[in-house]
Amino acid sequence: MAGDGPGPRAVSVPAMLLPLLGVVGGLVLLTYAADQFVVGAARLAAHLRISTVLVGAVVIGFGTSAPELLVSGLAAGRGSLDLAVGNIVGSNVANLTLVLGAAALVTPIVVRSAVLKREAPISFVAVLAFALAVQGGLSLLEGVGLTVLLVVSLTIIVLSARVGDPGMAAEVDAVLATPGTTTRREAVRTLLGLLGTVGGAELLVRSASEVASQLGLSEAFIGLTVVAIGTSLPELATAIQAARKAQTDLIVGNLLGSNLFNAAAVGATAAFAGGGQIADPSITGLGVVLMVGVAAGATAFMLSGRRVVRWEGLVLLLAYAGVLPLLA
Repeated sequence: MAGDGPGPRAVSVPAMLLPLLGVVGGLVLLTYAADQFVVGAARLAAHLRISTVLVGAVVIGFGTSAPELLVSGLAAGRGSLDLAVGNIVGSNVANLTLVLGAAALVTPIVVRSAVLKREAPISFVAVLAFALAVQGGLSLLEGVGLTVLLVVSLTIIVLSARVGDPGMAAEVDAVLATPGTTTRREAVRTLLGLLGTVGGAELLVRSASEVASQLGLSEAFIGLTVVAIGTSLPELATAIQAARKAQTDLIVGNLLGSNLFNAAAVGATAAFAGGGQIADPSITGLGVVLMVGVAAGATAFMLSGRRVVRWEGLVLLLAYAGVLPLLA
């Protein structure tokens, strides 16, 4: 994928130092701020007596996708649509290989039928719809279509949340059970986390674009790899913490929900912010094929015995390591 641009070239260390520091600083700020935003938003929702199932399926899933939303929206608005779409594709691949695999190495991921029944079909349809939407570039019409898909998906999730899910509810309650929290404190945490996430996203987009320019790499490649891994760090942090506490329903619901929001919400945002043609054909070819294939494969792992055991987690990690060279 890097070969679609002018090709890698030699650059001076001083010229690269500032943008590289910007990438690192943007990733650090983005990860920390996004984590605070997720925690604050989830606790605030709990204080407002929103269903714990809804908090787990929607609030946390949307919160961990905030970095992708901001990075891809800002990138598309700056005319870097390849970076924006590459980030979405790369993040969806990373969620169900790197993140799920790492969590499974900590503890076997037991998947209960309620979570799969509610989340898996919706998430896969959203990923497939996004893969089809980007084939001719992203237009306003496709942005509207992805928005409609998001609204329909959220409606289904909200309606299913009324039925209840004791397993998910118990795990979300355990995450939110922190003494001394108040609505005002969590509102401030949420606001500051959001502002920090916006700042980190802006710094990351500017710096990543400069790195791509300096090295002669395509923005699509940078989006699919460095930026996608960076914006997936909140999902990774949430999954590792949940795995250490054996909160496996929360892990699966978060990852499937995150892929839903990445495909529908982030895809629509990129279309509205700066839609157009995608310059690098590898994104709409091999990139989306890998994204859909990973979604199908990970779902099959979860359906087989309703768990992802450690050896399957290792396979997912090796699959991600094997995918990266194909994206270059």
